[in-house]
Amino acid sequence: MLTRSLITMLHLQAARSLLAWARRLGGPGLIGLGLIDNSAIPVPGSVDAMTIVLAASQKSWWLYYALMATIGAVFGGYITYQLARKEGKAMLERRVSRRKAQKVYSTFEKWGFWAVLIPAMLPPPLPTFPFLLAAGALQYSKSKFLAALALGRGIRYTLLAFFAERYGRQILRWLVEYRQPILFVGIAAAVVTTFYALVRYKRSKRPSHSH
Repeated sequence: MLTRSLITMLHLQAARSLLAWARRLGGPGLIGLGLIDNSAIPVPGSVDAMTIVLAASQKSWWLYYALMATIGAVFGGYITYQLARKEGKAMLERRVSRRKAQKVYSTFEKWGFWAVLIPAMLPPPLPTFPFLLAAGALQYSKSKFLAALALGRGIRYTLLAFFAERYGRQILRWLVEYRQPILFVGIAAAVVTTFYALVRYKRSKRPSHSH
């Protein structure tokens, strides 16, 4: 009984710390995370998790948090789009293999608007970043790109915030219970993504040798 009480106390303290940290960042924190997650070093699931925590802890603000997450994602995606628009296909091909890049181009040329909207709407592990780059590299319409990204992210974060508002206690309990695996997975994903981006960047800078 004593052990169970101690575990419960630790869980409650962890929950309070998590909520305090999330509330300190609030809506502006969601915008900042959205900028990072939709830029050169994506952090998959970070915005989703913070949106859930905030909407679950402050239920009357759930729509506000969905909006802030969407704004951050659209700003971050637009920066990525503009960079790729200037640099062209080379920017995508520095980050993924040429074969994968060709698949992304083919998908984008076939589906266009939907090639941005669907990845933006669906949660990880479906990657959005290559399609943001492809939209810029292929000089896709700016207005259509922004509309697709805003609609996709808006649907995703509105649904997440809505369900967090409705089932907040169960979700927060689950996040606290599995906080260590979630933290380790998040750190591992960030490290792997950063390492991969650096490797691709260094390879792209090597001079090509003609035989």
